[in-house]
Amino acid sequence: MAAFYNQATLTYNGQSTTSNITVGEIRQTLSVTKTAVGDSYTPGDRITYVVSIVNTGATAFNGLTLTDNLGEYTFGEETRVPLDYVDGTVLYYVNGVLQAAPTVEAGPPLVITGINVPAGGNATIVYDADVNEFAPLGLEGFITNTVTASGGGLSADVVAQETVNANTEPSLTITKSLDPVVVPENGQLTYTFMIQNTGSNPVTAEDNAVLTDVFDPVLTITAVTFNGGAWTEPANYTYNETTGEFATVPGQITVPAATVTQDPTTGAWSVTPGVSVLTVTGTI
Repeated sequence: MAAFYNQATLTYNGQSTTSNITVGEIRQTLSVTKTAVGDSYTPGDRITYVVSIVNTGATAFNGLTLTDNLGEYTFGEETRVPLDYVDGTVLYYVNGVLQAAPTVEAGPPLVITGINVPAGGNATIVYDADVNEFAPLGLEGFITNTVTASGGGLSADVVAQETVNANTEPSLTITKSLDPVVVPENGQLTYTFMIQNTGSNPVTAEDNAVLTDVFDPVLTITAVTFNGGAWTEPANYTYNETTGEFATVPGQITVPAATVTQDPTTGAWSVTPGVSVLTVTGTI
């Protein structure tokens, strides 16, 4: 509620007197909430936001404006915006019924005008935003963006916020290479498996990561290394010399966390993956 105060002045014969101060309160009948579909993000993700406006009063609010700051934050003496509105994604519902698209200015900030909320009713606005290079990363990374409803007969702006955290779970990719590419009969070759982690948490033994492969042609393995250290069977891996089936023992593969940095000049964030390397050498 918003309080208001009022006092009257009476003048007569060059004199004046004042009344008591009356105090009243304006009860807001419009509420706004904002929700993200999904509770975390990675670079390049698309986040869907749902803005819900509820009117508990007996009077409609017409011509409201919604302004979304798209997560704007202070960077030195400047500002950075970690989200980009995705053009054409706004959906506008009144009491659950899809309406014609409102007027949208992509910004930043994102501005949506022409929102009507009937008495005792509700409006829902849904839109997408892409995570850009200014989105904070790492264990403490998050985007908090603010939506403000204004105009349309409101006595004061109504504000809602939503926070989405950077995804810190391990995220692995694997690439496999062969050296040499052309191998003579009974020749030796090496398979190299490079495992990269773009997550802010490492892969540890407790994650029970396992790498499997079926070597064709079947190898006679002469050496296996992991991050430069020698591995032995069956402590670190198993191998079937008849079928060529190779598998690491659960928990033997670990991968360090990625390193995230923010450019001190531009404010852009970047990720340097954590890397582990497994090599298998043998003859065919």
